[in-house]
Amino acid sequence: MASEVKIECPKCGWEPDGGAYWQCTCGHVWDTFTTAARCPKCNIQHERTSCIPWRGGCTAFEPHIDWYKGLDEWVREQIESVNQQIEQPVTET
Repeated sequence: MASEVKIECPKCGWEPDGGAYWQCTCGHVWDTFTTAARCPKCNIQHERTSCIPWRGGCTAFEPHIDWYKGLDEWVREQIESVNQQIEQPVTET
């Protein structure tokens, strides 16, 4: 069974609704979660993401990766799905 990865503010639990609320230093505004915090206009990778108080969130400015809940379980499932015992090693001929 696949685990669910949930996106929410690590401080207050606010869940982004898909709106374009984040602005890059280049001026582009977009939904940062559609690109894992990489600006689609200038290609800068943002390390931190602000919560949006005027949409019901708080004023937190946290590492982008911390917004993703359930990643540990997802990674474990991915490793298990590719982990297989090798019956006989491949030998060079």
